[in-house]
Amino acid sequence: MIAAALGVLVGLVLPLQTTVNARLRRSVGGSPFLAAFISFFLGTATLAVATLLVAGRLPDLSPAGSAPAWLWIGGLLGVLFLGGNIVLFPHLGSVQTVVLPIAGQVLMGLIIDEFGLFQAPRVGLTPARIGGAVLLLLGMLGAIGIAGRWARGAASDHNERHEGARVWLWRAFGIFVGMCSAAQTAINGRLGVVLGSAVLAALVSFTVGTVALLVIVLVTRTPWRLERVDQRRNPWWMWIGGSLGAAYVFGNAFLAPILGTGLTVMVVVLGMMIGSLLFDHFGLLGTRRKPATLLQVLGLLLMVAGVAAIRLL
Repeated sequence: MIAAALGVLVGLVLPLQTTVNARLRRSVGGSPFLAAFISFFLGTATLAVATLLVAGRLPDLSPAGSAPAWLWIGGLLGVLFLGGNIVLFPHLGSVQTVVLPIAGQVLMGLIIDEFGLFQAPRVGLTPARIGGAVLLLLGMLGAIGIAGRWARGAASDHNERHEGARVWLWRAFGIFVGMCSAAQTAINGRLGVVLGSAVLAALVSFTVGTVALLVIVLVTRTPWRLERVDQRRNPWWMWIGGSLGAAYVFGNAFLAPILGTGLTVMVVVLGMMIGSLLFDHFGLLGTRRKPATLLQVLGLLLMVAGVAAIRLL
């Protein structure tokens, strides 16, 4: 259970990183790709320092010299997940941009465990695991308040006003990017086993992602600039998103070989939802305060029950 609790803490990091990077984006002219590149670059630097402190030397990649090529694409999948969410938002709206990738993460996590994809440890698909996944997804819907919105027939999201084949393609893409995120967890976990270091695996992943984002920034000719927002001094904490992202990727790479990809994804998702509700409820780091509702609290409890069903049964 200690590893599962650590997974929840890892998930708590992501909403904090999202808030920090959103503030950074405002200070770099609103460019999501430039903000993501800076975040990835600083995360790479953080992991490089951590590697030197832990190992006392530059990383040795020779153990992975004969490894399959897919072992090096974790960073690309991370960039695809990040970019996918940016692309999805104007087509699907906020609610389904959250829900569909998470559904894809849970689904892919169970598939990876069932078939041992990416040389991950095989964990059979039992009724308890299926039931736990269903409880977690239902709890997630309640935690973000989507159940109440759908029950009222709310149509605030763009896709709810345009039911067509194109929208269903975007929905499928939303699930796909979530599956990419789960695959990244499994790949980085395996890379950590091959290299003998989860920190080094995270460093490799971040380095690949940083290079990919640099190419995107250069190809799109994104202006490089730093400016004050509302003529106020930029807060120091807007630069820590990369370090938080490094902790998130390291945590996933460390836990995947221990818990299995499926359970790692689920406990991290639980932490993400807890963190998101805490940020909304208390209005942390300047976010708009939105007190948690009873439905959201019950949703979180349902998610806890889902994770417990998988872990304990």
